[in-house]
Amino acid sequence: MKTTARLRTYSLLAILFSMAVAMPQKSLAQSDQKTYLLSQVDVDEAYDPFTDYSEFEEESDEEADINFFRNGRFFTIGLAGGMRGFTGNFADAYSAAPTFGIFLTYFFDLRLAMSLGFQTGDHAVKFKVLGKTDPYEGNVSITAVNFDLKYYMNTQNVTRGLADLNPYILGGLGQFYRTYTIAGLDGFSRDSTMGFDIGAGLEIPLMRKKAYLGLQGAYHYVNFSDENKNYVDGTEKLEKNLAGDFYNFLVILGMNF
Repeated sequence: MKTTARLRTYSLLAILFSMAVAMPQKSLAQSDQKTYLLSQVDVDEAYDPFTDYSEFEEESDEEADINFFRNGRFFTIGLAGGMRGFTGNFADAYSAAPTFGIFLTYFFDLRLAMSLGFQTGDHAVKFKVLGKTDPYEGNVSITAVNFDLKYYMNTQNVTRGLADLNPYILGGLGQFYRTYTIAGLDGFSRDSTMGFDIGAGLEIPLMRKKAYLGLQGAYHYVNFSDENKNYVDGTEKLEKNLAGDFYNFLVILGMNF
């Protein structure tokens, strides 16, 4: 009898032990089958405060912004040097000469930028008046302050060697100052005018894109106050009135930031 009672007791303990072991496994299996709701899977779902904030409405906007921070520039500064020439009657009176300047460019994105430029240069001047054999000779100093928008072309689909170049077009406004110093005339004459700029150029990356070498050509349309006047000092008549525009070709060495 004692042996039978012990067997029953041991059997009951074994059953209870097997049930205790099986219950956690069953609950674990059930937990594996549960589904979890991801936060903000759908735009119509309620706002989840633990989800990362994003200011972009579309993935393309975010991709463009990331591309700008990786490959773009915030602003550049460059020193420029080149030649300035003239058109019209200015070409007969003014000689072409070197011009120097500085440029600051701020980038809105990879394609569009705003440029502020300063250029100055001195040119020999010679013009004749009627009834006088010897011409008036001297110097004219021309200074320009330019505000231009620059648009950079997309070169991703061109040949690999040309894809590193950054060609652009530009256009904008300028304020131009002109100062004469003429032998035989008392004092000097100074005037200024507003004008328009149009041009194009390209930039070649240097030093792993930390710097660049730029080539730029620009045409400046100007209209000084004396372009329709034929007299010097209001008395002597010019053989040709001083009228025309000017252009320049520049080499720019700049740094990217």
